This record gives sequence, structure tokens and C-alpha cells, in this order.
Amino acid sequence: MTGMPTRHLIHTHAPSFLSHARPPPPSDVAACQAFQATPTSQRQMTLSNLCYINFNNHRRLEVVCFGMLSPRKFMQKRKKIELFKDAAHEADQKNWRKLMLEIDETGSAVPVLRSRKASNDSLPKDLVLGTLVRLKQLKKWNLVSEILEWLRTQQWWDFNEMDFVMLITAYGKQGDFVKAENIFSFMNKKGYTPNVVSYTALMEAYGKGGQYSKAESVFRRMQTSGPEPSALTYQIILKIFVEGNKFEEAEQIFENLTNDEKSPLKPDQKMFHMMIYMHKKAGSYEKAHKLFCLMAERGIQRSTVTFNSLMSFETNYKEVSRIYDQMQKAGLRPDVVSYALLIHAYGKARREEEASAVFEEMLDAGVRPTHKAYNILLDAFAISGMVEQARNVFKCMRRDRFTPDLCSYTSMLSAYINASDMDGAEKFFKRLRVDKLQPNVVTYGTLLKGYAKVNNLEKMMETYEDMITHGIKANQTILTTMMDGYGKNKDFASAVHWYKEMDNRGCPPDQKAKNILLSLAKTEEEQEEANQLVGSNASYQTPRFSNYSSDDINEVSDESDDDYSDDETELYINSDSSEIQDELIANKSS
Repeated sequence: MTGMPTRHLIHTHAPSFLSHARPPPPSDVAACQAFQATPTSQRQMTLSNLCYINFNNHRRLEVVCFGMLSPRKFMQKRKKIELFKDAAHEADQKNWRKLMLEIDETGSAVPVLRSRKASNDSLPKDLVLGTLVRLKQLKKWNLVSEILEWLRTQQWWDFNEMDFVMLITAYGKQGDFVKAENIFSFMNKKGYTPNVVSYTALMEAYGKGGQYSKAESVFRRMQTSGPEPSALTYQIILKIFVEGNKFEEAEQIFENLTNDEKSPLKPDQKMFHMMIYMHKKAGSYEKAHKLFCLMAERGIQRSTVTFNSLMSFETNYKEVSRIYDQMQKAGLRPDVVSYALLIHAYGKARREEEASAVFEEMLDAGVRPTHKAYNILLDAFAISGMVEQARNVFKCMRRDRFTPDLCSYTSMLSAYINASDMDGAEKFFKRLRVDKLQPNVVTYGTLLKGYAKVNNLEKMMETYEDMITHGIKANQTILTTMMDGYGKNKDFASAVHWYKEMDNRGCPPDQKAKNILLSLAKTEEEQEEANQLVGSNASYQTPRFSNYSSDDINEVSDESDDDYSDDETELYINSDSSEIQDELIANKSS
């Protein structure tokens, strides 16, 4: 079997699209027969292509063989063919594209527009308006506000009410509530009556600027004095309350919309998504599932985003797979977020074959992986120490024109460490700096954990000192790793020192650190000291951990530790294409 590609065993709990992989057509059978007759060297080259080998047994398992991450058509840049009405239209389009390219290259819009105006180049109003619309679509609100502020000073431009509203919106999207306030006040002085759009824009400016009370004040004023809040107003105020952890206020507004028969507005799909995310943030799965069911009762269409929201709650790969199947049965197509969630669930469960198969299926379905999806797959392989597969994904990122970031490098480092390949980890850590990236506390923590795992205290201490030298402060995770490393080498006194350092550095030990310290205490004297430090009753704590090592506790704890922050979940839940959902996409890297 030398040279064979990785075999992926599809588990019976895998999603339906995996457990019912298509059988090979007759043409493939003939091809396989011809393949057997070819020389060995040619076989090895041919094996990089996708092939299927099926067999039946009492569990109806199926083995799928394929070359890892072979190039797909969507990865190849295709030339877009454009049609123009006439020569004049073609000239206008080329002129506008040239303008947009100059703005993109300079990073500023006004100097480009001013230069064109000064050199008597064509700068019609339609061209400026089209530029504003395009920049708005691209969410480059800093450039939108820059252009609008410049247009306010230009006599040839009739700066009207809609321009003012767009300017408030632009400042609102940037969270610059001071400038949004000033424009709002100036509009009043100019005799423009505030409308629902300008009020909503001001409210959003307060929300993005962290002024939650002021945002709520604007909303309450709209409710009592008008203008009547729109659906977008409700979407944004719910988002503001959720971001500000004002869950009760958000729930009250949502319930009023749901239960008030006189209300002209009813919760829409986006509002339901926001509330489901809120319950995720609050850790209330039951309430989220209740809303999921309520959507069906109210006749509100559930989308892929809705199912992604539920999938993001689950940590058990079987449950994630079940929800995924339910989504497909509802006639919905998985998006990159759906695949990423499923891949991550399999990775956390150390089911690397399924994780790889899902990623391959995503590529076959023509779903273009995002940068975050690649990082999630890297993490899935890193957890299981599958270095070769992780390296393939890392290369695939570059091939797909994504630049690996610090999270990508840290995941690769983790893959080497989990494979107990510290030489490879050290080389990759050096490569990180060669590639002009600076390791953060998570990167250092990963390397420290590796040295602790192989009981190399000298290297562990060198790495710790290097981290401090580079101005990175140790957090609780780092100090727990140091404590565990020394404790496992029967240096309980040093373990106690690192335990005390947590309090000294303002990061009190959590339950995991306490459990590890208790597990490191072997003698009666050490157990007594550990219990005093933990502040627990010896008769309760000692028996609990006397039969376990710190490795056991670390293994259990690592099952619940996620390499991604809770904020990252926003990527999964709020993958809707609408404006308010797009803004909720957060970074998913630690």
C-alpha cells in the first residue's frame, strides 16, 4: 500500500452526504481495471486523483480514497467577459474603473477626485455618485465619509438631505458618534426634519461607539415621539443590546414585537437570528431551540444561517452532524460556515478522517473556503497531530491566494507538538519569525506546552524567558503550563511557586489550575500544602484526584478548551449576506 493516498473511513454518524457516497460508474470500473495493468510508477502518479473503493459489511462502512486537496476550478482565476451598450458606455466604465483603482492604490479618495477636477478631467456627478455607491457596498465607510465631507465644500455639488443622512450613516458605521451627532444637529439647523433613517443612523453610531444608554435613549424617543421605528431600527437596537450584554432589554423588545397584536411589525428572520445568537452568548440552548421552533410556527423561513446558529451551540460531533442532516433535509445548501462548523466538531472529537472528508466534499461542492475555514481545518488536524494533512492544508491556503496568519502558524505549531515532534515545532517556530510574524502569548503557550509534554524543563524555561524579553506578559494558561511542567518532574516546590505567581500577576488560578496542583501533590505533606493553597477541605479534594495524574486532568480540560474565542462564533451565526449580519462577523482566532 506504499504511496497510497489517505483512506477516510466514513463513520456511521457522519452526515448523509458522506455515508451515502456515490458508487463508481462503469467507466470508472473499466478505468480501474486498466489501472491495474499499468507500471507501478504510473500507478503512483494516478493515485493522486480521486477514486472510490466500496465494500459492504454489517456496519455498511465505505472507504473513500482521494488525493488531498487537489486543485479545483474555482481556485483558478477566470477572465470575466463584459458587455457594453456602446463605445461611450465602455469609455465611461473604463474611466470609472481607473478612478477606483487609483483610490484603492492611494488609500484615499479626495486627492484623486481633486486631482481629476483640477486637471479638467471628466468628473461628472454620476461618476462621483457611482463611486459612493460602490464604496458603500464595499463597506469602506471611511472613504464614504471622506468624499461626502469634501463634497460639502464644493459649490458644484448640491449637498442635499440624502447626502447628510449618508454621512451620518458613514460615521455611524465607524462608531464616530461625535461627528454623527454634529451632522445630525447641523441638519436640524438647516431645517431638515429628522426621519427614521437619520435617527436609526445616529442610534447605530452610539451603539458602535459603546454608548449603549444613548442608543437606547434615541430608540425610546422614536417609540414615544416618532418617527416609528422600522424593521432595520429594531434589528440594530437588538444588535446593540446584545453587544452591550443587555439581554433583558433585548428580550423585552423581541417579546413585545412577538406578542403585541397591534404592532405593525413582527420579528423577521434577522431578528430571530440575532436573538438565537444572544441565547448562544448567554449559554441558554433551550431558549435558542425554542426560538428555532417558533420560527416554523410563525411561518418564518429558516435559512442555512438558522441551522448554523444551532450547530454552533453543539460540542458533540454527533449532534452537529444531526443538525447538518436536518438542514439538508429542509432543502438548504450548506455554506462555508456549515462546513467549517462540521469540520471543527470532527476535529475536536479527534475524528480526522471525517474532518478531511467534509473538507473534500466542500471543495467538490464548489464552496470556496474562507481564510477562517482554512484555519479551522488546520486546527482540526493539529488537535490530532496530523502533521502531513495540516501541511497540505497550509500549502492549499497559499495556492488559493490566502496568506496564512498567526493563527494558521500557531495551529501548525500545535500539529507538530501533538505529534511529539519538537524538532519540527522548533523549526516551524523559527520559520514564523523568518516570515515576519511575531508570536503572541498563544503561540508561546503552545510551544511551552510542547516542552512540558516531553519534560524538557530547560527549553521550557528558555522559551518563557524569551517571551518575557519580547514584552509578552504571562497569562494564567502560561503559568499553569509552567506549574504542570515542573510538577510532573517531581519538583513540587517549583510547581507551588508558579501557582503563587498567578495571584502575584493578577490572574487568580481557575479550577483547572487548582485541580492540577492537587494532582501533583504525592506525599501527605504536599497534599496538605496543596489543599491549603487551594483553600479546600483535604478530605473532599484529595480523594477526588489521588488516582489521576496532571496529564489526565489536562486531557479532560483540553477537551473543553477551544482554540477559538467565543466571539468567533459570530462568524458562524451571522454569515447572512445582509448588511446587519455582515457587520457581526468577528475574528475567530486566539
